[in-house]
Amino acid sequence: MKALFIGGTGTISSGISKRAVELGWDLWLLNRGFRKDRVVPGATVLAADINSDEAALADQIRGMNFDVVVDFIAFVPGQLERDVRLFSGKTRQFIFISSASAYQTPPDNFLITEQTPLDNPLWEYSRNKIACEEYLMGQFRERGFPGTIVRPSHTYDDRYLPVAVHGKKGGWQVVDRIIRGKPVLIHGDGTSLWTLTHSDDFAKAFCGIMGNRAAIGEIYQITGDESLSWNRIYDCIGEALGKPVLKYHVTTDFLSACDPEYTGTLAGDKAHSVVFDNTKLKALVSDFRASIPFSEGAARCVRYLQNTPAAQIPDPEFEQFCDRVIKAQESAKDAFFTSITR
Repeated sequence: MKALFIGGTGTISSGISKRAVELGWDLWLLNRGFRKDRVVPGATVLAADINSDEAALADQIRGMNFDVVVDFIAFVPGQLERDVRLFSGKTRQFIFISSASAYQTPPDNFLITEQTPLDNPLWEYSRNKIACEEYLMGQFRERGFPGTIVRPSHTYDDRYLPVAVHGKKGGWQVVDRIIRGKPVLIHGDGTSLWTLTHSDDFAKAFCGIMGNRAAIGEIYQITGDESLSWNRIYDCIGEALGKPVLKYHVTTDFLSACDPEYTGTLAGDKAHSVVFDNTKLKALVSDFRASIPFSEGAARCVRYLQNTPAAQIPDPEFEQFCDRVIKAQESAKDAFFTSITR
């Protein structure tokens, strides 16, 4: 089996690359070559920037054919239009990585299946993924382009600790606050349910879809089966650190008003309780079971962070944001109680 991954070194794709090589696949990675330390031994790298020179890439892959091509880094329809031009007649299957955030938001029903409507007015990222899906399925219906769509939810690996409220430099500052005994921000009251999927588990399901003719023209969501509250997610992180977590709950609306960037990632995604029904996936990949609970995944992430100084990236801007939000909410409480005691 010969596969080409566009990307192949990211949070989701690294685990898939590793498993594909373990399964004996002839794996090629098409990327800019900036993450050489994350290239899986046994994979062949095609160093190119697919977003900058389509003609040069077409020359580079001339005469090459693949059983599967996967684009991990397409976010807008124009990128899929390019992929169709490049790989029509050159692959038996093309897989596009969409997102579970494309589902109806806010949801009418907590239980999510592939038939849940797609509609997210709160996050442009998700609307672009919806447009990509519509284009690819149109190409399948009109031209027989062998597309398959995969919708991940919140997928993480050992190098990426999944937290809901963090700054632009990642999750280390949240971990640092827990270590120092400072409160960490959690949206809402922390009781909404969320699903986290380790990339190693994701890879097991994904490799069952790759090269599977029954998946052509179909859509699959891939998630774990464990639904945890955000309070429990943060407690798992604290337990891995051996520290209690001082949770400070703030409404999603207030966080979004303080920083509009959270409108998409919270109100448009993580603030809502969702539970994923993976019946369709398991009918195709009958031996798939997610085996890494977040209690174990959190411990692996924390271990990586503690043993990797380069991953301990300070984020003073986010630190100040947390302190300002907490101070503002505490001041509002004080002002309210002062007003009613006068």
